[in-house]
Amino acid sequence: MNEPTAYGRPAGHRTAAVEVHTPTPLTPAHAAPLTPIQPGTIPTVASVVLPDGRVVTGYAIEPAKPEPVVAKPTVSRAAVNIALGGVGFLAVCGGLLLLTSFIAALTALVTQLVILAAVIFGGWIAVQVFSTNGHRDGTTVNIRKAVIKRNKFYG
Repeated sequence: MNEPTAYGRPAGHRTAAVEVHTPTPLTPAHAAPLTPIQPGTIPTVASVVLPDGRVVTGYAIEPAKPEPVVAKPTVSRAAVNIALGGVGFLAVCGGLLLLTSFIAALTALVTQLVILAAVIFGGWIAVQVFSTNGHRDGTTVNIRKAVIKRNKFYG
């Protein structure tokens, strides 16, 4: 049988020839070859003496010239109306969001007030019922045995 060699391939296995491909850079068809361009004038060299006595020499930098302002085309009235409509819609959405948040907060407040009133009133009732004051004012009602026969009350 074929026993594996040191590389893990069977002894009778042949390897294919290796082909090496070198990549070719893609150049656009319309690109012109790059040629170095010399500046039209030689820049002036400036020297500056620092307060500690050192001298710094270098080229003077010209400030960048801003491009001339081009007249902007006028915006159509329809575009302005559409933009204002979008701003108005965003304002309404924000207002509705605030309104719903306000309503939810108000509902929670009313709920808590109702619960607080129920707790206070229930506590007051409990104090009235369980208090052991000696005096009890009010009407005394004696309850006696009542008889009901044939849907008539005999009391």
